[in-house]
Amino acid sequence: MSNGNMNLTLKIWRQPNTNASGKMETYTLGGVSPDMSFLEMIDVLNDKLIREGKDPVAFDHDCREGICGMCSMFINGEAHGPNKGVTTCQLHMRSFKDGDTIYIEPWRSEGFPVIKDLMVDRSAFDRIIQSGGFISVNTSGRTMDANAIPVAKEDADKSFDAATCIGCGACVATCPNSSAMLFVSAKVSQFALLPQGHPERKERVTNMVKQMDAEGFGNCSNIGACEVQCPKSISIENIARMNREYLSASIKPEN
Repeated sequence: MSNGNMNLTLKIWRQPNTNASGKMETYTLGGVSPDMSFLEMIDVLNDKLIREGKDPVAFDHDCREGICGMCSMFINGEAHGPNKGVTTCQLHMRSFKDGDTIYIEPWRSEGFPVIKDLMVDRSAFDRIIQSGGFISVNTSGRTMDANAIPVAKEDADKSFDAATCIGCGACVATCPNSSAMLFVSAKVSQFALLPQGHPERKERVTNMVKQMDAEGFGNCSNIGACEVQCPKSISIENIARMNREYLSASIKPEN
C-alpha cells in the first residue's frame, strides 16, 4: 500500500443469468483509495476487467445518494455492508483495511431471482405496491387538504418515518425467512396513519398481504434483523401495526 491506498481481495458472486449456476470468483484490486465509495471501487474493478477483455461485474445502481435503493449488495454477510443506516453507495472504502478480503453477493430470496451477478429482480415489490400501496382519490387541485385536515403530530411523524422506506429489499435479504413484512408494513403504515388513507385501509392491507404471500416471501418470526440492517432504520413497530390493520380488516361485522 502506498499513499494510503489499499490492496484488496474481492470474492464476488458471478452468475450469467437467472437459470444458470453461479459461483464465487476471486479478483485482486490495488490502488483503492479510502475515499472511494464502494460502488466506485466496483467501477474501478470493472474498468480493469474490461481492459483485460473480461466480462464486467453486473450490479444495479442509479442515484448513488442513498435514495433509490437500487445499489443493494450483501457485503461480508451484511446487507449494504458493515455500516448501519447507509446504503451500499454511501459505504466508503475507509470502512475496510489494506489486505482485506471482501465477499460480495446479491440478495438471496425466492422473491428476488438473480438477473445477473449482483443484480436481482425486485419487481415483486412493484407488484405489492400496485396491489394497494396508493390512495385512489383524485387529489389534483385539492392541496388544501394538507391544511384543512387536522393530523396529530405523532401520527404525522410516524407516517413520514414509514415513508422513508426506499424498497431496497435489505429486510428480505437479511431475514432468515425472506420476509417482506418490514417493507409491506412501512407502506401500509404510511397510509393507515393519515386520514387520506383511511377510506381504503381494509382493502389495502388485505390486498398487499395477499400479494406479498403470492410472491413467495416468508412470514415474520420477530427476529428483528430487518430493522438492524435497514438503511433507513424502519422500525418493526410497523409490522405490529400492519398485523393490527390486517386483523381489523379480517373481522366481518355481524348481520
